[in-house]
Amino acid sequence: MTTLHLCAQIDSISFEQPVKNPLIIELEIENGGILAAKDIRRTTFESAYYNGLNLKIGWKIQKSDDQYFTLYNNPIYGVGFYSSTFNTDIIGSPYAIYGFVQSPFGNLRNKRWGFDYRIGLGISGNFRPYDPESNPLNVVIGAKNNVFIDFGIRSQYKINPNWRVGLGLAYHHFSNGALRLPNKGVNLVPLTASITYQPHGQTVLPDRSNIEPYNNKIQYHINYGAGWKQLDKDKDERFLKTTLSAYASKHVSHKWRMGGGLDLFYSASGNYDEIAGEDSGKLSAKLSGGPSFYLVHVLNRNLVLNGNVGYYIHKRYFNGEINRVFLRAGARYYIYKDFNAGISIKAHKGKADFIEWTVGYTFNRD
Repeated sequence: MTTLHLCAQIDSISFEQPVKNPLIIELEIENGGILAAKDIRRTTFESAYYNGLNLKIGWKIQKSDDQYFTLYNNPIYGVGFYSSTFNTDIIGSPYAIYGFVQSPFGNLRNKRWGFDYRIGLGISGNFRPYDPESNPLNVVIGAKNNVFIDFGIRSQYKINPNWRVGLGLAYHHFSNGALRLPNKGVNLVPLTASITYQPHGQTVLPDRSNIEPYNNKIQYHINYGAGWKQLDKDKDERFLKTTLSAYASKHVSHKWRMGGGLDLFYSASGNYDEIAGEDSGKLSAKLSGGPSFYLVHVLNRNLVLNGNVGYYIHKRYFNGEINRVFLRAGARYYIYKDFNAGISIKAHKGKADFIEWTVGYTFNRD
């Protein structure tokens, strides 16, 4: 009787590892770049020198059913912690917490060099504000807490899959939107140096083979905003301001929508004799507005940056409407289906009018 032994080898089957949204940790130092007029340099910023530090924690979005993350080359979304000093007691040592999005661009297949830009928005604190007795030389900021706006661009060198170093340029703006005067704002353009750590070094290149066409319908937007404005730095009183807006817009690309509409503004300061004079209480003293160009930068399905350039058909100088052209820049997030909420800064040239806290609704969004 013969026994036959058969041996078989089972081929190894490689299972594709699931794509993760990996953690990214960055430390960035920055210095220099105070932007100010000559008279302000001789007062507020005399002998000042700026240094800043950012700690950013984010996730590189490599897996999502939102195609905008692919369109932006698998960006990083996260939160940043900012600390700084001007080496002078006049300004203080402000800090901030902010959300940011950081998007790579250029040749993504380059194994050593990479480029990215970022946008951030948050709240700052620990300024030493203007005070006529204790701090009269601070003629730029009247509040301890202000809005923090951040832009940056840089190049990075990959040491290995886990570590990168970078050099770049940033822009920071601090403003309280005339909630408390003075509010010329603090503007910085520092040089930056960064080190980035990615515990899991795997990076997935974006796959654009299944990008769907953008919505070609005309979208209609109704928005309401409210805020407060101080008109005189020597008087603490602040006045309610509101906005009612209606726009129509259409995609010109996946990332951009353009359109136009109307803005109607209400200023409660028009009710006061010491401000509006003989026009006090009249509807014409409280209302202003006009047509507005509308521009939207779409970051993802629910988050957009919004901007306007408008022209007053009717305005009132005593309400702080100092120029015929008004500007707006802000961000909105769709919190539930077609309902959104956000924050914007309305301004005349480089001078803030007020901060708008907004809610809105969009028709034909899908």
